[in-house]
Amino acid sequence: MMSDSALWASLPIPAIMVDKEDCIQDINGVAEVFLNASAKSIKGTPVWDRIAIDAPLEQAFARARKQNSSLFVNDADVGTGNAPPMQCNLQIAPVQGSDGDMLFLFEPQELASRVSISESVKNAAKSAIGMAEMLAHEIKNPLAGITGAAQLLSMNLKPEDLELTDLIVEESRRIVKLLEQVEQFGNLQPPAHTAVNIHDVLDRARRSALLGFGAHMTIKEEYDPSLPFALGDSDQLLQVILNLLKNASEAAGKSGTIRLRSYFEHSFRLRRNDGSGQSLPLQIEVIDDGPGLPQDIKGDIFDPFVSGRENGTGLGLALVSKIISDHGGWISVDSVPGKTVFRISLPRAPKNLIPAKET
Repeated sequence: MMSDSALWASLPIPAIMVDKEDCIQDINGVAEVFLNASAKSIKGTPVWDRIAIDAPLEQAFARARKQNSSLFVNDADVGTGNAPPMQCNLQIAPVQGSDGDMLFLFEPQELASRVSISESVKNAAKSAIGMAEMLAHEIKNPLAGITGAAQLLSMNLKPEDLELTDLIVEESRRIVKLLEQVEQFGNLQPPAHTAVNIHDVLDRARRSALLGFGAHMTIKEEYDPSLPFALGDSDQLLQVILNLLKNASEAAGKSGTIRLRSYFEHSFRLRRNDGSGQSLPLQIEVIDDGPGLPQDIKGDIFDPFVSGRENGTGLGLALVSKIISDHGGWISVDSVPGKTVFRISLPRAPKNLIPAKET
């Protein structure tokens, strides 16, 4: 029979045990990630100093403790001070045989909605692919003719009249660039399933960014050196990180700081509609200190043609989402003014793919 400690460690959702004084007695491994604190460091801390629940709980909580009954709260915003509030279903139950101890169980709703959101993004990307295949060729040909005609006209115009032909050429080229980005969806090959050192990919992306579009930025590294190999395609993952770095540098403006963070989260699993699941323990975060995403597009940021920038194509993040989805991974974003976090979750490479010298 499984021991109490093993059962506690196996809980797939954040769990917090509090004593009769409402101080934290213990938290499980998932709660350590949820609260961004170790069980040892948080023990004895008043629970309400570490979590904030946007619901009138005080009287109901006191009644549940007094009557030795359970309390259920759905759709409550739960904040931990380390990240934007997350909507959760919350269950509080008395610990049988104790003197007023209570157990808090949190079920973030983001976990339950990941599959449906991922499928929606994939379907939207497929629509973009189909449109590219049907229209790109037909649109690019006349655009080339328009650009050429405008350039010929400009040869016979006075300098003060060149503004209009320059505008025609510039906008035509912008449309061609947009179509070429759309075509990337169709040209992208399935990822090669190899063992990838994530930190090598992050370092390549960081160096490239600092030599180009991110030269004005400060890029800090916060790596977990013990992170195992990921399963994926290093070139495609490099494309993803470069895209996220470019977005972060554009969001921050003339100066700012980007943090590249890696860590291991053993409890992170992606649940599918058929009930199956996959472990995605390798976490990568690209964090910027820009103004944050506009409120009206936060929920659609990975859809094609959704952009928070003027003249943005809205295809960079859609392509990023497609690549990560093809890897069997997950990408999400949390954004508030002053802090935007893009988080990528990837599967671990099986031992048979890891080079012998690295095992």
